[in-house]
Amino acid sequence: MNIQFNLKYCILTVLLFLTEVIIATVLKDVFFIRAYLGDVIVVMLLYTFVKSFMVIDRTKLILGVFIFSCLIEWAQYFNIAEKIGFQKGSLMYIVIGNSFSWIDIICYAICCLLLYAIVKLTEPKRRGVIED
Repeated sequence: MNIQFNLKYCILTVLLFLTEVIIATVLKDVFFIRAYLGDVIVVMLLYTFVKSFMVIDRTKLILGVFIFSCLIEWAQYFNIAEKIGFQKGSLMYIVIGNSFSWIDIICYAICCLLLYAIVKLTEPKRRGVIED
């Protein structure tokens, strides 16, 4: 794993973040988009954010993002945002989340499987080479 800035992934991260902001503010009443698509996109956002600054094995990163997402979801089960002291409605309360859902974990898994398929389809022919 090396630290290296990648403009392509940085731009994707910004676009995905703006999409999440639009979902949270403008499309918040469209249930399917808010409840499911937002959870799928947030996994892509985490993936592209890490890839913006690190050269890392893509498959390992996908697994790491999935585990991280599940840990955050599990923390929601224990109301971690409230226990840390974030006020309901605050930015960090919204970012961390406030309710555990198995469906969210399924959304994370779907996104990770989609990312994995993309990685395998775009993987270089030479084994052991990490390219972006």
